[in-house]
Amino acid sequence: QVQLVESGGGSGQAGGSLRLSCAVSGYTLSSYYMGWFRQAPGKEREGVASIDSGGSAIYADAVKGRFTISVDNAKNTLYLQMNSLKPEDTAIYYCAAGPFFSSGPRLGWWDYNYWGQGTQVTVSS
Repeated sequence: QVQLVESGGGSGQAGGSLRLSCAVSGYTLSSYYMGWFRQAPGKEREGVASIDSGGSAIYADAVKGRFTISVDNAKNTLYLQMNSLKPEDTAIYYCAAGPFFSSGPRLGWWDYNYWGQGTQVTVSS
């Protein structure tokens, strides 16, 4: 059974930093793609960043140069380092994983099979 559990959300000020973690279990970290998504009130879920087992990563334009996605295979953990936070980054953040034995980072939520429960990030000005 695949489980993804996010942590590290909370409140921060504009210009500050937060790091989200996603502990992954029951998932084969050999050939994969994983990602971070967010959903603000009244808005659709949007892809923020994605990474595959080869280390290729892509980012939404809104977070390029500010956010960094990474994976620690030894710890089975996905991270999202968020710097230079803006109030518009306020949302519930979700980690997600694609089907087993797949590759190629992608930002479409429809490409993902497994989801965490989400963690709130609130950025004040």
